Amino acid sequence: MSRRLWSTSFLAMVLGVPSAAQEPPPGFIDPAPILAAAAEAIGTENLQCVTIRGNAYAGIVGQQRLNAYEVDWPRGAALTDYSRTMNWDAGTMVEEFDREPGQNPAGWKHGLGWMGGTPIQKNTRQRFTVNGDYGWHEDGVGGEPIAATPEEAERWQLDMWINPHGFLKAAMMPGANPRATWRWELGEMGRDGPTTLPEKVTVVSITVLGKYRVDATINSENMLQRIHTWVPDPVLGDMNYEHEFTNDSYIDIGNGVRFPTGWHQHEGWDDNYQAQSINAGHNAFGGTLDDITANDCSDPVTVPASVRMADHSIRVTTQEVADGVWLLGGGSHNSVAVEFEDYVTVVEAPVNESRNLAVIDEIVRLVPDKPIRFLVNTHQHHDHIGGLRTYMHIGATIITHWKNYDFYTKDVLNYAPRTLAPDMVSLWPPTELAEGYQYEVVRENYWLTDATRQMHISYVHPLPHAEGMLIAYLPNERILIEADLYNNVPGEPAQLEATAENRALYRQIQTLGIDVEMIVPIHGEPVTWAEFVSLVE
Repeated sequence: MSRRLWSTSFLAMVLGVPSAAQEPPPGFIDPAPILAAAAEAIGTENLQCVTIRGNAYAGIVGQQRLNAYEVDWPRGAALTDYSRTMNWDAGTMVEEFDREPGQNPAGWKHGLGWMGGTPIQKNTRQRFTVNGDYGWHEDGVGGEPIAATPEEAERWQLDMWINPHGFLKAAMMPGANPRATWRWELGEMGRDGPTTLPEKVTVVSITVLGKYRVDATINSENMLQRIHTWVPDPVLGDMNYEHEFTNDSYIDIGNGVRFPTGWHQHEGWDDNYQAQSINAGHNAFGGTLDDITANDCSDPVTVPASVRMADHSIRVTTQEVADGVWLLGGGSHNSVAVEFEDYVTVVEAPVNESRNLAVIDEIVRLVPDKPIRFLVNTHQHHDHIGGLRTYMHIGATIITHWKNYDFYTKDVLNYAPRTLAPDMVSLWPPTELAEGYQYEVVRENYWLTDATRQMHISYVHPLPHAEGMLIAYLPNERILIEADLYNNVPGEPAQLEATAENRALYRQIQTLGIDVEMIVPIHGEPVTWAEFVSLVE
């Protein structure tokens, strides 16, 4: 098919009727010629699949040491020998890279947040695959396929379309419903260099996967330079998600196809000058991917039977570690419920709302006649606070370190739209967030005490892992509850040397002068204090 013919076909597919029959409302323009010109400029017609290779970095989304306006997502181990094969016709994508094993959860895919805390990555080679509604991960060459949750698989699939050729192909699909507007842009200093004259650009919006509104900024040379959408995040709600490209990064890979080699991906807002939130991290993925192969689509990607049959239902296991003290496990993160005379205190609200609703149901079964009065939050990493809003919904007071207060009040417990994955607070908002939905903040020490039980909550510092870390201690039971300072996950390789986090926990216990018999971790199974000491001393 000639390019002229393909452009005409593109117009028809985008609008369903000739472009001239459309009359955009004020402020909008006809998207069809814009999309057709962009598709011709980068040769979308001639690209069915592509493989890009190079080296990249990955930001650990939601794992920064502290929340501040100028604190970015920290970078994990470099992604070397990186490759991504996208086959838009087949609806498949395969990503592979080498990453140093260590503290990274094996299922942590670059730029998509910290997807669970276990199991820990054991091998260097990592492979992530998506085929339609299914996604899976392999730790090591030939590793057992581990099914991604439907939510994770959807995000991986979305990534296929957040690039220039993917966007233009998605714009041709039924239900894309493209709309366009225009504006003058001066350019971004970090991306476009020292620009002095504004450029008139067009912005085209389409619907992807029937759910995501995706915008592409197209410049005067018909090149896509920014592709933006929002993705659901348990902590921040509708969160900015975008890829950026420069004109200079596009290279000719033959047959009229131009493809960008420089990738810069944000998860969170970044405009270089002001932050829209306390949690200002943004850089999630980037690198120079200059080895590009067009239309070598390799073998079909088959969904493993174990992935098709995977059970993603939430499972909550209950272990009574002392009278009235329960470890609520069954996932990558635990919670701990402690019964007092008139109420229940819960330590940790990890991962997401679905997990915490199931945990709350189990607590109500165990202690049916007492309210959950307090939720103790150990620290501000996103995988540990996905359920804060859930507990506030049921009227619990959050106990956290004072350094987290601004972040939680401004960014987490708010009325900001959560359109992609509405939660309990957004569906049933309280009249005022300050009435019954409150915090108790800890600086050094905090006590919960009644006639039956005591809980001592204290601040662990100095600590490289996270600022504002709290631990909880039950003196009568001699039980210490902690997160990330010592993990005891069954099936994980034996820890041979103490980490900085282990030593910080040990120093804190020595400073407090408390008698610990058992450690109940948020990751893994209870362990004796003696076993922990044998590692540290």
